[in-house]
Amino acid sequence: MLSHPIPNVLTIAGSDPSGGAGLQADIKTLSAHGAYATNVITAVIAQNTRGVQTVEPVSARMIRAQLDNLLDDVALDAVKIGMVSSREVAETIAEALGRRRPRWIVLDPVMVAKSGDRLVDDAGLQAVREVLVPLADVITPNLPEAAALLGADVPRTPQAMEMMIEGLVALGSRYGLLKGGHLPSAHCPDLLWMPDGQRWLEAPRLTTRNLHGAGCALSSAIAARLAHLPPGDSGVEGAIDAAKQWLHQALQASGRLNVGQGQGPPHHFHRWW
Repeated sequence: MLSHPIPNVLTIAGSDPSGGAGLQADIKTLSAHGAYATNVITAVIAQNTRGVQTVEPVSARMIRAQLDNLLDDVALDAVKIGMVSSREVAETIAEALGRRRPRWIVLDPVMVAKSGDRLVDDAGLQAVREVLVPLADVITPNLPEAAALLGADVPRTPQAMEMMIEGLVALGSRYGLLKGGHLPSAHCPDLLWMPDGQRWLEAPRLTTRNLHGAGCALSSAIAARLAHLPPGDSGVEGAIDAAKQWLHQALQASGRLNVGQGQGPPHHFHRWW
């Protein structure tokens, strides 16, 4: 018999028919980390590894129904929030989680797909900034997303990333990981901020185009790792370290997959297949 029950984690996200990003990537990642994945879908997206063709948001009414029915039945240890397309949806999510808040909330402020396609309008962006970021324990923006949240230029240097942190902290999340993969360097410098300071997390840049859904996978891995922590354990830094290491290995193994003609996905199950 297991000494600890398997944690339940919810992903709130849009779908990806190619299976590499969004809801599908989240479910694979949570499963790979030994968590039971539940889900609420926020948008149906016609996309593949080459780009996004059409986005059809799910109504706030239906999202509320999904959330209420799930939360009435399943005790959640953590939630990962991905694509949110409108203020009404953001407020619906915040209200539902505010009434029955899980121990951990991770927000991946998804606004632009890897292909460059914009997924959220200006009102949705404002709602993410004002409604969801303050609700989250951890946020995981990349550089374009962080710039959009702050109405600033995209950082081009590690020094510019450091200057951006103060503005991100002021938005209200206790922890955050500013992902520096867009910097033109041989390494991918991520900047972690915590209540007691900040720390650089660096990894060598991998030569791969299989980055489709990498951000979704990282935020879900963090949520799963947090869900495994015993009550009262605030090991956020260790959870983020472990999630980054797992994603690095998933990207290293991604060449074993043959998915699509564009940017392929990480290999979420590289430890088993």
